[in-house]
Amino acid sequence: MNAPLSPAPRRPIRELPDELISQIAAGEVVERPASVVRELVDNALDAGATQVTLRLLAGGVRLISVEDDGQGILRDELPIAFKRHATSKIGNLRDLESVGTMGFRGEALAAINSIADCAILSRASGLNDAYLLDGRTGELRPVARNTGTTVEVKELFYSTPARRKFLKTDATELAHCIESVRRHALARPDVGFAIWHEGKLIEQWRRCLDMPLADAPLDAALAALDQRLSDVLGPEFLAQSVRVDWHSSQANEFGQPALRVWGRAGVPDAARSRGDQQFCYVNGRFVRDKVLTHAARSAYEDVLHGNRQPVYALYVAMDPTRVDVNVHPTKIEVRFRDSREVHQAVRHAVEDTLAAPRAITAAGTVAGQAQAPSLFGTTSETGALPSPGIYVPNRPVAPMYSAQPAIKFESNEGLIGHRVNDMSQLWQRNPATQDGWVAAGSAQVKGEPAQRAEDTEQSAQPLSRLASEEAWPTGRDGNENAWPLGRAIAQLQGVYILAENAQGLVVVDMHAAHERIVYERLKNQINLTAPDGSVHPLASQPLLIPATFAATPDEVATAEAHVATLNTLGLEISPFSPKTLAVRAVPTTLAQGDAVELARSVLAELAQHDASTVIQRAQNEILGTMACHGAVRANRKLTLEEMNALLRDMEATERSDQCNHGRPTWRQVTLKELDGLFLRGR
Repeated sequence: MNAPLSPAPRRPIRELPDELISQIAAGEVVERPASVVRELVDNALDAGATQVTLRLLAGGVRLISVEDDGQGILRDELPIAFKRHATSKIGNLRDLESVGTMGFRGEALAAINSIADCAILSRASGLNDAYLLDGRTGELRPVARNTGTTVEVKELFYSTPARRKFLKTDATELAHCIESVRRHALARPDVGFAIWHEGKLIEQWRRCLDMPLADAPLDAALAALDQRLSDVLGPEFLAQSVRVDWHSSQANEFGQPALRVWGRAGVPDAARSRGDQQFCYVNGRFVRDKVLTHAARSAYEDVLHGNRQPVYALYVAMDPTRVDVNVHPTKIEVRFRDSREVHQAVRHAVEDTLAAPRAITAAGTVAGQAQAPSLFGTTSETGALPSPGIYVPNRPVAPMYSAQPAIKFESNEGLIGHRVNDMSQLWQRNPATQDGWVAAGSAQVKGEPAQRAEDTEQSAQPLSRLASEEAWPTGRDGNENAWPLGRAIAQLQGVYILAENAQGLVVVDMHAAHERIVYERLKNQINLTAPDGSVHPLASQPLLIPATFAATPDEVATAEAHVATLNTLGLEISPFSPKTLAVRAVPTTLAQGDAVELARSVLAELAQHDASTVIQRAQNEILGTMACHGAVRANRKLTLEEMNALLRDMEATERSDQCNHGRPTWRQVTLKELDGLFLRGR
């Protein structure tokens, strides 16, 4: 029973036949019918097509036909098209390193032809004759056709029946084919797309631009892209998203920005339970890239609730030589030369766009932009969100009536929570500012850093002072202006603030709103820089008994390489032995937590992401906890002046539409919705 197994017979090394090589390549390139659709549509777009039509039978298993009106293929080049590594896209290494087309590997048609019956029908532009090439027999014969190319793929996986058994139902494969075309359609509004299945038109997206996207003026290109996003993803996506348009200050050799990020980012209220509406493109190519996904997610970090997934369509344009698309056979993965630069660009582009509070657009001026959050869902009133960084806090938008006298609430000394008037300690000048540390930013006006410590102190007033000054900028007697969130009229159950604005009724969760205000102010005050440019570290508390844990080689290497970063986070982690790390100090605010778990999570983040990102995330988590405990509590009775001061602060605070836990801070109830509740006008 314990006899050794006989050795396998020796096999000689030999070259594989071309057909088997192509079938192996097909296993990498062709996973299902949608893979064939992607490759053929790529070729159609590279040929300059303005209309692409896809015809399917049995979900693409029996027939995949892609028709285009591009440049076509010359008669002499048709037989070469089915050969392995035959392409018109590249000719040398320099072309490979600066690929600007969708396809370039030259193996898709050969791989597909090895596992299916293929045929190409094409007529080159400027010629009168069209030809049909049979991929199985190699026969070439004249046919009738307009300028362009049609590629037919029949009986997919007929030569590899084992692969065919892994396919799903026709409906599932059809859905994957539609998704593949949809990804192309989102990137090319200058091309029309139509999908037919079993002789029926099931999807059609008309051309939105009458010139190539690369040649169109910026305004026309953005408008066409918005139209295509609305057509493909629905008008709700456009209504519940804001435009992203960011570019680097550096220019390339053509005078254009070296790196540009544009598209649309969904507002936090539009987040979904699944990440099925997250689209990232690099130079027009749909990609799944961890750098881009993490950057976009980081921008939503403190405005999403729970595990909700944001929606977005982001387009990155950069020099093709700075991104390697020859990473994966399906070309769905890329590698950036400077991934940190791309990560920071995408994150800042989305983050800055989401920073402008939607409260300033509650009045609604231009249709098709982000809507005011409605208590009953999407409202019909829409408002244009200004470009990032140009919103004006406390902007008057409508006539305002004089404030009513304060409502007399019952006194209740036993209520839990802090008085708003006692919150001033949250905004006192940080003692560190007296030792040469200067605040890096102010919460009052976006993009205008404070030059003196007094500027930060002025922007950190308690609500009691704001109630008497900034809530009434024109004076108590001359108050004839309104604000986007209107004027406070009452407090409901000590939890909600009711306000009246030009659209109707505004309901504000006062704790969530004040929590965001405190959080943003603390973030601005913690962003301290020393005269030498170093970052102000978080306060730490040494542990009486160091917490040791068994560490992997990666964790030990990360701890040794990021000593300064860990100290900035208030952590002191040092090697205890070759395979053990010791946590000797933790942030003061997290002293009661699990030191080992904290150390492992921070080391894992540092190993995967940029150190500055980890520092900011850790700081934000700590400040979020402080803001939650420091914000005004429920059942705290506020005066009208304090309520109006809170509304004015919301209008001037970034990301004030959600608290730092991602919960909404306010909702709009329009007059139309109120009329519907009481059947008015019926």
